[in-house]
Amino acid sequence: MAKSEVIIAPSILAADFGAMREAVLALQDGGADWIHFDVMDGHFVPNLTFGAPMVSALRPHCTLPFDVHLMIEHPENLISDFASAGANRITVHVEACVHLHRVVQQIRELGCSVGVALNPHTPLEAVRYILPDIDLLLVMTVNPGFGGQALIESMKPKIAEARLMIEQDAPHVLLQVDGGVSPENAREVVALGARVLVAGSSVFRAPTPQEGIRALRFALVSQKA
Repeated sequence: MAKSEVIIAPSILAADFGAMREAVLALQDGGADWIHFDVMDGHFVPNLTFGAPMVSALRPHCTLPFDVHLMIEHPENLISDFASAGANRITVHVEACVHLHRVVQQIRELGCSVGVALNPHTPLEAVRYILPDIDLLLVMTVNPGFGGQALIESMKPKIAEARLMIEQDAPHVLLQVDGGVSPENAREVVALGARVLVAGSSVFRAPTPQEGIRALRFALVSQKA
């Protein structure tokens, strides 16, 4: 895959919650492809972030696709709220959905692209039979709940295995990686098969978000492995 085809989806979880409008404007100005929203309920993961009103409040200020990652219990109860708020893509966790096919269909019927996410401990086999019905597979490379964690090294083979599964069963599916992605490892993560990179801390800890995005782009075209 050409490095220019990689989609950069900065996570606004790492932004200043008091200046979210400025954050999405900076990401758009800096060349982000998508805006990633990490929605947490304090139950499925040990943190509480924001809900559909945040998506709705930011939607008028940004033309980029909104990539909403629901780390919540019973996501089927809130999917319509996020779709109405302006989400373009909604990702749910296989671990949170008893009837995953039904939830995938629900997202599709609301006009959004569909993603399914896996926690680090969950085997890829859990999503094999849903792959043809979705648009994106999200492999978590940290235990979800908090930003700023280091990528779990043992997840690298899982990324490669996910890419192989997608190529065999559903080549239209985008492979997204979320957790500890930085300029130091972005090239390797893409080489393993990722097509979409979610990066929060590495983008917002840079002097400006624009510089954080540029650092990721530069890492992908650098001659260093």
